[in-house]
Amino acid sequence: MTPLSELQPGQEGIVRALRGGHGFVSRLAALGFTPGAPLVVVRNAGSGPLIVSIRGSRVALGRGEASHVLILKG
Repeated sequence: MTPLSELQPGQEGIVRALRGGHGFVSRLAALGFTPGAPLVVVRNAGSGPLIVSIRGSRVALGRGEASHVLILKG
């Protein structure tokens, strides 16, 4: 498994796990980050937020948040 923060723009993956406290996991689950959900990285410029397309929406995550989302690369 790879942290979401390491994927490059255009790369696809499947959410496998979320590492963090209950509040963090609940918030990301509400945004669509649930195990088995496919996603595509839209923007990962090395600084600033990482933008992903998941479940028909675009979501911006901070780098710290993205490092706690574990992905199985597609």
